[in-house]
Amino acid sequence: MSYTLLEPVISTHTESCGNNYLIVGSSSMQGWRPTMEDSHTQILTLPNDPSAAFFGVYDGHGGAKIAQYAGKHLHTFITQRPEYEENKISEALQLGFMDMDTAMADDEMLKNDYAGSTAVVVLIKDKVIYCANVGDSRAIASVNGLVEPLSYDHKPNNELETKRIEAAGGFIISNRVNGNLALSRSFGDYRFKKNDKKKLDEQIVIAWPDIEIKPVSKDLEFIVLACDGIWDVMSNEEVVKFIRFRVSNGMDPEYICEDLMTRCLAPNGQMGIGCDNMTVLIVCFLEDRTWRELQTKCSKPIPEKSNSLSTSRKINRN
Repeated sequence: MSYTLLEPVISTHTESCGNNYLIVGSSSMQGWRPTMEDSHTQILTLPNDPSAAFFGVYDGHGGAKIAQYAGKHLHTFITQRPEYEENKISEALQLGFMDMDTAMADDEMLKNDYAGSTAVVVLIKDKVIYCANVGDSRAIASVNGLVEPLSYDHKPNNELETKRIEAAGGFIISNRVNGNLALSRSFGDYRFKKNDKKKLDEQIVIAWPDIEIKPVSKDLEFIVLACDGIWDVMSNEEVVKFIRFRVSNGMDPEYICEDLMTRCLAPNGQMGIGCDNMTVLIVCFLEDRTWRELQTKCSKPIPEKSNSLSTSRKINRN
């Protein structure tokens, strides 16, 4: 169990922004951990592409440097790719992730650091959602109150991850890479990326993201991005129900984020679960409706089935 404080740090860093299409709130809390290692990004209009929005959550481990670098720079690495200009967004995301990881590996301040970070990002462009992730920070969508996964956790005991880890010379003990890292993909963690006989996407730990692509539809209510400090405590369905109820009662997204973290915070520092740093980002979709109309929509009962985001594609390395 990680060292915890005698009392949690419950002050929050809370932000909000919005336009005619999106209402966004985010918040982060250090909690019981001795330092804050999370970072996040919320950009309604990308500097290099005003038609696109970009959101991300980065959960650092072993230090905050890698997560902080990602929070500041990842979107730039993605939009500077030639594939982005060619509207090959998935390829730009994957190669942008790798470009940034390589850049950090060449940085004198970062290359010998033992820190690493997860990443889950959502890029929204031309009414299409592109979600890219490495690690176990997670994104989900609420579609008519039903959960639509936008990412899948990268854990060492996943079959494909295990094969790559072992082929690169690594091993798994207690569901951890080399008995140490609970993730199989991340930024940083360069001690697991030193096999000179393997390509960058074949190392023990890689920064190559999986991509989920889904259309924006009128049934889409909101997207949640959060680190495992939330998902270790609550299920996807519980989080959607928690948020939907509060939206229907008029609570703004940034305060729902604060409420959700408070719900997930452990009552004492010895419980393990609920003692992590927490970061939550909620993106609400207006889609030609008012905020009040979205509130009304979220107050309606959940239907038995919803196919509104059923047309989707998954892009990975296999």
